[in-house]
Amino acid sequence: MVEKSYYFINFINNYVALTEEEKKIILSKVLLRKYLKGQYVVQQGDVCRYSGFVISGCTRTFYVDDDGEEHIVMFSIENWWASEIGSFVSQKPSDYNVQCIEDTEVIQLSFEDQEELFKEVPKLERFFRLILEQAFVASQKRIVSNFSLSAKDQYIQFTKLYPEIEKRIPQYMVASYLGISKEFLSKIKNTNI
Repeated sequence: MVEKSYYFINFINNYVALTEEEKKIILSKVLLRKYLKGQYVVQQGDVCRYSGFVISGCTRTFYVDDDGEEHIVMFSIENWWASEIGSFVSQKPSDYNVQCIEDTEVIQLSFEDQEELFKEVPKLERFFRLILEQAFVASQKRIVSNFSLSAKDQYIQFTKLYPEIEKRIPQYMVASYLGISKEFLSKIKNTNI
């Protein structure tokens, strides 16, 4: 647990410099949680009680529409966050599911502990602001890509931006993320890219 928790501390140190005392305070609040492939980190309609930093594994964030259709909005792998930020911040029911695609280990912080840490280690607010800014920019770029690129070009961009993810997930999930059918994705892949 301690070694894996330091993995998280080292990640934070890439953004803000922590003192030894601050590291101890943070480590006193984090939990290491292991999920099996197929388990949910949070389910649509439940309140997301923990933010989660992926140590190993892969998750998908998706929602299920009224027709029972799944729509994947993001994947999370090592060094990424796997939680439903809207629900976590508001402490209201989640619009999304977060499910493990592989056996996954996450460092988790409860909402209450994270709020306490912001008071005890103010640098963490800067850290989370920087992380959220990066996530927001990536989200905005994805929206622009969805509007401006063909399905084929979106797929090419996905494979360039996230080659390690594409190797780890089933093709029907890639298709869902791109907003196309798995049959259409198969056609795209079978043309000379």
